[in-house]
Amino acid sequence: MKVLSKAILALSVAAVFGQQSVAQNNIPKDYLSKEFHAGRRDALRKLMPANSVAVIFAYPERVFSNDVNYVYHANPDLYYFSGYKEPDAALLVFKDLQGTGDTAFNEILYVRKRDPQQEQWTGRRLGVDGAKSQLGFKRVYNSNEFRKMPVDLKKFTTVVYDNLPEAAGGALQGMITLFKAKAGVKDIDKGLMTDVKVVMSYSNTHNLEQIVKYMKPRMQDDAHKNEPLMQQISVGMDSVALEGIKAKLQAKYGASNVFTEYTNALRGIKQPEEIVLMSKSAQLSAIAHAEVMKAIKPSMSERELEGILLYVHKKYGAEDEGYPPIVGVGANACILHYEENNETVLNNQMVLLDVGSEYHGYSADVTRTVPPTGKFTEEQKAIYQVVYDAQEQVINMCKAGIKYSDLEKKTGEVLAAGLIKLGIINDAKELRTYYPHGVSHHVGLDVHDKGPYAGNLEAGMIITIEPGIYIPAGSKCDKKWWNIGVRIEDDILIGKDKFTNLSADAPRTWQAVEKMAAQSSIFDGAKFPPLK
Repeated sequence: MKVLSKAILALSVAAVFGQQSVAQNNIPKDYLSKEFHAGRRDALRKLMPANSVAVIFAYPERVFSNDVNYVYHANPDLYYFSGYKEPDAALLVFKDLQGTGDTAFNEILYVRKRDPQQEQWTGRRLGVDGAKSQLGFKRVYNSNEFRKMPVDLKKFTTVVYDNLPEAAGGALQGMITLFKAKAGVKDIDKGLMTDVKVVMSYSNTHNLEQIVKYMKPRMQDDAHKNEPLMQQISVGMDSVALEGIKAKLQAKYGASNVFTEYTNALRGIKQPEEIVLMSKSAQLSAIAHAEVMKAIKPSMSERELEGILLYVHKKYGAEDEGYPPIVGVGANACILHYEENNETVLNNQMVLLDVGSEYHGYSADVTRTVPPTGKFTEEQKAIYQVVYDAQEQVINMCKAGIKYSDLEKKTGEVLAAGLIKLGIINDAKELRTYYPHGVSHHVGLDVHDKGPYAGNLEAGMIITIEPGIYIPAGSKCDKKWWNIGVRIEDDILIGKDKFTNLSADAPRTWQAVEKMAAQSSIFDGAKFPPLK
């Protein structure tokens, strides 16, 4: 490509962006509003202590191949509090007004600088003016002005921040380096900090065994070895000792932990605008699963089924998937996060499909398990029914006031009883062999979204209910059960005295799955020329 002169290039860029601005009239109209994001900043201020500031950085870009980056995914926290979705950015939210009179402010947004030449290649940038007009900020600066910040961060009693992005590079790296110097932030190993947050956010008396199992192999690096509090977690303890350790971790790592505490509290309870988007994401994902039930054939491949799901997502306007699609047949269904999706023929083995859309940033998480022939074998049906019974009973528990930990307790009881009845296990203590994960997590801007896992369910939470049974070949049970993996997962909105299944458009009972499979699909008879 020949290099254009600056004058010609400027005219070309202006022409391109003039044309594109017309096309922008046809973009979706159901994004979150600037008023929503402003309201979330106000909610954050109410949680923050006196004389404090919260600092949130954008995620860095990552190279996909040579000079091509992965599609950029915004930091969900930065988006939640600002609406900004580009790299090289930072948001400062102050508890109190800074300055006096008409020039006083309580928030600053730093954004990626406009660059018409780069924008012609990689897309529009919002810039300072766009952030003011579209996002409603009054104090907006380019990211290269971060060093001239109009406040002294060291004057604040508390500087609240999350894990700082590593190996960010470019403008973002410069901002993070300056922030550490301006706020007097000490470097803390990211892996250690992540595990501290796991303990603080998720550990309780009911999952302590799982937390210990998670921690043990992670205790070998230097950062973990030099933290005696984490070493104590790894050997196990009772609930009283656990709470004592969590209190000490909070005191030691509070500045970063408190950010997680605030965002768990805020993002865990969805606002009405968020519920609208989550409902769309879950419903269109469920419709995609129902279409797969109609289209599936023994001769198809895992990747074909993935393609059907993704097509339906895009048809309804979803920008992406909330996580790498999991489409596993037979033995692959027994791998919890199987992502290869490269089995070429399904035959008569059940297929586990864990695929959810991301719609305007909000990720659904829906799983169905389907027989390619349209009919379950007796063994498949038996395992499916055990999983369904557990899910049905737990979903019916979902309302405000129920202990989060009781969901897991009930799941274990039903699954263990079912497997004992089938002769697959002899004692409930063996259940974890075939059910190695938890039954629930929050969903939202992250597929494993922020939210409280201790205490009770609250109205406005959206959580998954996803029991599963996985019996790989070589298991200590009759061979007729081998390579059967079943998971059924739905996105449940918690109400004051009821629940709403947002993904109910995908059949759940084995009878309903077979009935849906008997229907014709829009993909039936689709033929493509063979590759030469």
